[in-house]
Amino acid sequence: MTERNFENRALYHCDNLDVLRGMNSETVDLIATDPPFNKNKDFHATPDSLSQNAKFVDRWSWNRDVHESWIDQIEDDWPSVKAVIEAARIASGEDMAAFLCWLGVRIIEMRRVLKPTGSIYLHIDHTAHAWVKSMMDGIFGRKQFCNEIVWCYKSGGASPNRYFSRKHDSILFYTRTASYLFNSQREKSYNRGLKPYRFQGVNEYKDEIGWDTLVGMKDYWNIDMVGRTSGERTGYPTQKPLALYERIIEASSNEGDMVLDPFAGCATTPIAAERLGRQWVGIDIWDGAYKTVLDRLQSERLAVPDGSPLLEPHMFTFGDVLYSKYAPERTDEGEVAAPKLRLKIQSPLEVWQRLSRKQIVEYLVEAQASSGMVICGGCGRLLENEFMHLDHIQPRAEGGANDITNRILLCPPCNSRKGANLTLRGLLRDNKRVKWMQDEGRAKLAQSKARDVAERVRSDMMS
Repeated sequence: MTERNFENRALYHCDNLDVLRGMNSETVDLIATDPPFNKNKDFHATPDSLSQNAKFVDRWSWNRDVHESWIDQIEDDWPSVKAVIEAARIASGEDMAAFLCWLGVRIIEMRRVLKPTGSIYLHIDHTAHAWVKSMMDGIFGRKQFCNEIVWCYKSGGASPNRYFSRKHDSILFYTRTASYLFNSQREKSYNRGLKPYRFQGVNEYKDEIGWDTLVGMKDYWNIDMVGRTSGERTGYPTQKPLALYERIIEASSNEGDMVLDPFAGCATTPIAAERLGRQWVGIDIWDGAYKTVLDRLQSERLAVPDGSPLLEPHMFTFGDVLYSKYAPERTDEGEVAAPKLRLKIQSPLEVWQRLSRKQIVEYLVEAQASSGMVICGGCGRLLENEFMHLDHIQPRAEGGANDITNRILLCPPCNSRKGANLTLRGLLRDNKRVKWMQDEGRAKLAQSKARDVAERVRSDMMS
């Protein structure tokens, strides 16, 4: 684990992707967060509330909200995430695909900053639940999924006539590795018998009504929403109850551990963490987030304005809460956030190393061209450029880079056979073994032309 490069009690007022990318790897014990759900709605705070003017738009567009560099990162290092996004595009539309790409690059970074013993609890509802669950399987690994926690709540409104009332959300609980921290919790099970059961391993106690047992907590939680008359209420449009996040924090962290919420909103996670003696960092792009944090800390008697007397031993002053509009700068060696890869990125990258996938493809199409077609660098077949796939010469699993010097265009069968672990040389051997090789000399010519154009591009951009 690396040394932490950010402070306790910090609130970053900027894009959470920038902050996550600026945090050193393996420095966070727990992530508890409530991102947008792709509900295709605009959310606004209630008038005259602590969260006055708080609002966010939960609508997504591929052209407006997705950066080309995010697509490149996912296509190069996270093929399972790419598959989920493409499936969502077909089944649920381009807006869902855009939302998953936007959220996916952030969850990739969340995984990187978690310690090996760390966990993430991601709050979601039915709108995108199935796709987000599949995407998190691809990022964390299916075996690192622990629970789908069902948060059941009561809320107003008449029952709909065409379906059952929707009165629950889901919280997806994943761990960074199999060696994760978990504090088991107990809850009452109301047997109310006149005699104890005396089952082995079951704790029982008696009160004036009868006998109760203490059992392990289930994965469905009945916790009231923040009502209109609740003292917790800030008016923030998607505020969640402190009791919900306190239960998460108690289960998957110890006192003094670092808790992160990349979608801090009205600061429920930071307040819950502070109440339970944890360290915390919140990130939100909303202008009023910092004031709401201070107001809630003061209302909870956890902090007071600078110069005020500390009324409680555990209190601190507002000056101990860091507010920053700038992301932290990494001081570790820049580990790439990809599973099973222990790669290091060069910092800073040269201009030629920052070419997009689209730009690299354009250079290689021209380099590997022959008679109006493109030569496959794996088998020597000629295809239209629309059918060619960009692949790595040295696989990423063996430290291969994403820049143009390690790139080649392959036909679909060669791209599939090469996979994530085979070198280009190994692909040629395999193609000959299975009798897929059509023209080895032409394949090697394509490889030579790809190397030549890579060297020319690098030389031109460095001069």
